This record gives sequence, structure tokens and C-alpha cells, in this order.
Amino acid sequence: MNLHLLGGLILGGLTILVGVAWVFGALRRHRERALTAPTYAATGGVVYTIFQIGCAGMLILGGLGILGLMLAGGAGSSR
Repeated sequence: MNLHLLGGLILGGLTILVGVAWVFGALRRHRERALTAPTYAATGGVVYTIFQIGCAGMLILGGLGILGLMLAGGAGSSR
């Protein structure tokens, strides 16, 4: 395993980890804001939560793409 491959795997793994943490953070915020439901709904909180989860999903997909490329041999060869 060369350093280029290892770096790609670490980058992909960290990207997925950040995306998953982002989803949990968005869901936690949604649960906390449910206590003040009228204000949360009036300020577009549900749309904001859905947007956050969508961005986190894109980040997770990007991380999976990086991992896929690295594992499929996209790391190149070292000489």
C-alpha cells in the first residue's frame, strides 16, 4: 500500500465521518427546536434541517466516491 492510496482512504473516511456527524447534528438540532415549534416552523427550520441533511448526504456520497476511486486503483502507481 503506497502513501497515495493511504491518503485517499483516510480522506474518504474522514469525509464520510464528517457527513455522518453533520446528519446527527442536524437531527439533534431539529429535536431541540421542536420544543419551540411555532417559532421553529415560522423561521423555516424544517427547510433548514432538510438542507443540512442534503448537504451531509452529498458529503457522504463524495467520501464514498473517493474511497471507490482509491480502492478501484485510482491511486496510481508509485515508482
